[in-house]
Amino acid sequence: MRVYLVLLVMAALVTYATTPMMRHLAFKVGAVTAVRDRDVHTIPTARLGGLAILLGIGAGVVVASQIPFLQPVFASSSAAWSVVGASALLGALGFADDLWDLDWMVKLGGQVLSALVLAWGGVQIVSIPLFGRVIGSSYLSLALTVFVVVVSINAVNFVDGLDGLAAGMVGIGAAAFFIYTYGLSLTATPGDYSSLASVILVILVGVCAGFLPHNAHPARIFMGDSGSMVLGLTIAAASIIVTGQIDTEAVNERQAIPAFIPILLPLVILAVPLIDMTAAVIRRSLRGQSPWKADAHHMHHLLLRFGHTHRWAVTVLWLWTFVLSFGIISLIYLRGRYALALLVIGLLLVGLVTFSSRTRKALSRAWRWMGGKAKTAQRLTPEAPGHERIDDHD
Repeated sequence: MRVYLVLLVMAALVTYATTPMMRHLAFKVGAVTAVRDRDVHTIPTARLGGLAILLGIGAGVVVASQIPFLQPVFASSSAAWSVVGASALLGALGFADDLWDLDWMVKLGGQVLSALVLAWGGVQIVSIPLFGRVIGSSYLSLALTVFVVVVSINAVNFVDGLDGLAAGMVGIGAAAFFIYTYGLSLTATPGDYSSLASVILVILVGVCAGFLPHNAHPARIFMGDSGSMVLGLTIAAASIIVTGQIDTEAVNERQAIPAFIPILLPLVILAVPLIDMTAAVIRRSLRGQSPWKADAHHMHHLLLRFGHTHRWAVTVLWLWTFVLSFGIISLIYLRGRYALALLVIGLLLVGLVTFSSRTRKALSRAWRWMGGKAKTAQRLTPEAPGHERIDDHD
C-alpha cells in the first residue's frame, strides 16, 4: 500500500506544481474561455489545466516503472505505456481544441484513434466477467473497446461544466475503484500485490487531488478538453483492464460476489456523467441538433436553477458519485443486507440534500456556524510573545 501512496503523492505534487505554469501558458497562447450565455463563470478563465493532469499521469507512470515491487506490471506488457501514449494523443487533441475549437467530427476521430492506441498496446476487452464469457472475434473485441473508451471520454467531457465537478467525480470514483482492484489483487494473486489497474487508478486519484485546489470554485483555471477527455480515457482504461481481462476463476467465492461487480462498478462510477450525456444526446437529437452542440440543460445547470449555489451543486453531484461508488464496493466487504441498507440510507440522505431546500439550508447554516466557531477560536488563541494580533475589522 505504501508504494501506491507514493504514486498518489507524486502525481498530486506534479499536477499541483505544473498547473500554474499551464495557466500562464494559456493566457500567453490565448487558450481562454470567454464568458458565454450558457456558462456559469463570470470572468475569462484559462483552460489548459488538462496538460498539468497529463504531466501528472506521465510522471506517475514513469516513477511506477522504476519501483521494483511494480516490475511485473511493466515486464508483462506495454499496457501502461499505451495508456500514457493514448493520453498524450488525446491531450494534444484537447490542446488544439482549446486553442481553435475543433469540429466535433475531428474530435471524435481523435478519440477513436486514441482508443485504438490503447487496444494495440494491450488494453482491450477480451472477456466479460459474467458467466465466464469470452469474446471470440478480434474485430468485435476491438470495436467494443473503442466504443467503451469513446463513451467514457465523452461522458466526462459532457459533465465538465462547474468548477471542480469533473475532477472531484472522477477522483471519488477512481478511489472507490482502487479499493476494489487492490482487494482483488490481494485475493487473486497472493504474494504479488502489483496491479496495473491499481497503478492507473491511484495515479488518477493523485492528479485529481493535485488539480482540485486550482479548479475549486472560484476556479483559477479549467481543465478544458485536454483534461476531461484524458480523465475519461484513463478511467476507461483501468475499467477495461479489470472488467475485460479479469480471470474470474482466480477470484475466491466471497470476492466473486459476484461476478457482476467488475461490470457494474465502472458503470456506477460514471453513472452521473453517463446519464447526463445520454440525456443531452437525446435532447439535442430530438431538436434536430448535433449531439455535440453545447447547451445549458445539463444536470449541473438544472441544480443551479433549482436553487443550489455553485458549490452546493458540485457537492451534490460529488455525493451521488460517492454513495453509488462506495455503496457498490460495500457489497464486497459487508454482508449483503448491511451493504444494501447502507446504500439505501446514503441514497435517501443525498436525495434530501438534492431535493429538499430545508435540508440544504440547515446544512448551510451548520457549515457557516462551524466556520464561525473556527474563526472565533483562532482569534482567541494567544499570540506568541512579541507578536500583535490584527483583527479583521482593524
